[in-house]
Amino acid sequence: MNEAHCLSCKKRATNIKGTARFMCPACSKYPIVRCTSCRENAVKYRCPECGFTGPN
Repeated sequence: MNEAHCLSCKKRATNIKGTARFMCPACSKYPIVRCTSCRENAVKYRCPECGFTGPN
């Protein structure tokens, strides 16, 4: 089984309450995983597939 890791902080996010998983909003090719802490603090992430940067 593959474990999910937060794209921003690289911490394990598998089965952690508040973790968000979604496809990249720009290319829809790469799954984005965000832990609760990075989501609450609006820590930036970058899609390795297309270079999209979020949030904001």
